[in-house]
Amino acid sequence: MKKAFTTAFYLLLGFSSFSQEKTEDKGKFTFSGYIDSYYMTNFNNPTDRSNLGASGTARAFDQRSGQFSLGLVQTKIGYSTAKSDVVVDLTFGPNADLGQYGNLIGPLGRGTTALVIKQAYYNWKATDKLTLTAGQFGTHIGYEVIDAPVNYHYSLSNLFNNGPFYHIGVKATYAFLDKFSIMGGLINNVDNLNDNNGQIGLIAQVFVQPVKGFNVYLNAITSNEASTNPTTGKTPNGQYSLLDLAVTYQITDKFSLGLNTATGVQDVNGDGKYDKESWGGFAIYPKYDISSMFSLGARYESFDNSNAVRGLVIPTRDAEGNITSTTGVSVSSITLTPSIIVADGHILLKPELRIDTFDKNFFTNGDGKATKTQTTLGLAMIYKF
Repeated sequence: MKKAFTTAFYLLLGFSSFSQEKTEDKGKFTFSGYIDSYYMTNFNNPTDRSNLGASGTARAFDQRSGQFSLGLVQTKIGYSTAKSDVVVDLTFGPNADLGQYGNLIGPLGRGTTALVIKQAYYNWKATDKLTLTAGQFGTHIGYEVIDAPVNYHYSLSNLFNNGPFYHIGVKATYAFLDKFSIMGGLINNVDNLNDNNGQIGLIAQVFVQPVKGFNVYLNAITSNEASTNPTTGKTPNGQYSLLDLAVTYQITDKFSLGLNTATGVQDVNGDGKYDKESWGGFAIYPKYDISSMFSLGARYESFDNSNAVRGLVIPTRDAEGNITSTTGVSVSSITLTPSIIVADGHILLKPELRIDTFDKNFFTNGDGKATKTQTTLGLAMIYKF
């Protein structure tokens, strides 16, 4: 009897242990990343071998011509359980510095390790429908992202270049259905590690999938970007607001079409009237997959910053080189990109032709003549893992 009881007792312990192991969520680690580099030819032959034009902001990342250039190195670590996720997304290299430009100066006035953090956030899956996020995360605004393997084209659009890159704060996403969700959040300033005025900004997104393969994202952000006066302690009005629409439509198995359009305002004068303080534009993205290894894509974009609110401007300088005024510009861009996938999907080769046409003389040829147009031809070389 005692032996039978002991056997039953150990069987019960074993069953309990087995049940506990079966239900315990040990979590899952993931590790991924990429490196990218490029070579660019600029047919204007600028003496400084720069693609940036008069403002120094005509391109986001592919800034150099006539040389091989390193882009970005990413190491992305993830850990997930049934109730939570955490992402640590670290980047290095020239494009990492450009993408994290608001993190350049540390608390001691020197360089900072925060520069390598592209994203660092966690998700709490509070329910099957509600997810709460806290930390630093990439922006929800726009059609394109910082990561070269995710975008079809290597060069980034003016819409992306003149919009937010990242946010620091909290947000909540509620999925009513698989095809309908909303997001809202509280953030610091746009693209800035440290808040400059103590006023919290708002972000929002509505996602709808009317039919399979047709995804619609309506995105918004509003934030006072004016800095607090250190003498008076008061913050002037500098409200920044942006409304953005991103659409993807898989029309057939091989042909897809994307759309991005945005309009924004910023109260630069601080009078609350937004008089000639707006910008905006649109871009369309057709793509055709000839095979699993080869595809052709294009992008047509029109961007209007004629009010000189964003960075794409022509500066006027005094004798000492100081900027005394700026003139706004508008630009139309055509980008053609074949994409070649080799090495079991790890290597992406992207030859790219891009033509930018401005409404004013924005570039300078190698012979010193001003021109409205810039044409570049390059090859992006990307390895992802």
